[in-house]
Amino acid sequence: MIEQEIAKRVEEINQIIERYLPKEEGYQKTIFEAMNYSIRAGGKRLRPMLMQETYRMFGGQDAVIEPFMAAMEMIHTYSLVHDDLPAMDNDEYRRGKKTTHAVYGEAMGILAGDALLNYAYETASKALGQIDTKPAVGIAFAVLAQKAGVYGMVGGQVVDVEADKRGETTIAREKLDFIYHLKTGALIEASMKIGAILAGATKEEQDCVEQVAEKIGLAFQIQDDILDVTSTFEELGKPIGSDEKNQKSTYVTYEGLEQSAKDVEQLLKEASMLLATIGKDDAFLQELIRFLVHRNK
Repeated sequence: MIEQEIAKRVEEINQIIERYLPKEEGYQKTIFEAMNYSIRAGGKRLRPMLMQETYRMFGGQDAVIEPFMAAMEMIHTYSLVHDDLPAMDNDEYRRGKKTTHAVYGEAMGILAGDALLNYAYETASKALGQIDTKPAVGIAFAVLAQKAGVYGMVGGQVVDVEADKRGETTIAREKLDFIYHLKTGALIEASMKIGAILAGATKEEQDCVEQVAEKIGLAFQIQDDILDVTSTFEELGKPIGSDEKNQKSTYVTYEGLEQSAKDVEQLLKEASMLLATIGKDDAFLQELIRFLVHRNK
């Protein structure tokens, strides 16, 4: 069963992440507690899982992938901590638990996000001492930094925030695609590309993996839009209907639920066909991608 296999991998990933979390001690103990609370709130661990499975698909076996897996989840978590702040989405629940700022206060919520981002790079840098192929680690580090920054996730968030600030209840479709590509897709692309880089994949294989990840990222975000309309708080672990309440344009706004679901299927089909062209044993990765995109939470 795919659910059982994913549960095993999530547990493995959680154990890896735990090894890199800071000890809750010293004068700055509160920030360590807030960081760890944010990480331990749960989640699908989608990005480190895709990174690990891509690494394994290309024959990677060393522990060099582990600091990058932990770092990726820290970056993803910091983005959620900041997303939930009063100045952004002002959400008090995520994954069924109180958000970081709701527990520790707004100032500590800001600092917890800052800390997780910086600690992520500190964590990823630990891969430099693990294997002799330091050039690959350096290239992977550069991908991580770029995809998380202004040319990646942060850039997408900027455009999204500015659209909200201007009261753009109808975002141009081209701009919406840009936001989705960067805000959601960039870290998924980074995850799979880093797995390929560290496993020694060729440049052509890396590029192909990045294209696969781009389609997965878009499918994942469209499914997120669908769930905001069709899911429940109990399933999603956070408020539903927030896009409609905030008069925010989404993929569903443009295409409707039925066409959005069809587009998810088409993107998955295209990603699957692209992945198959690499010619590696990708059976679990294929199944994993389909399951994660078709999630109900």
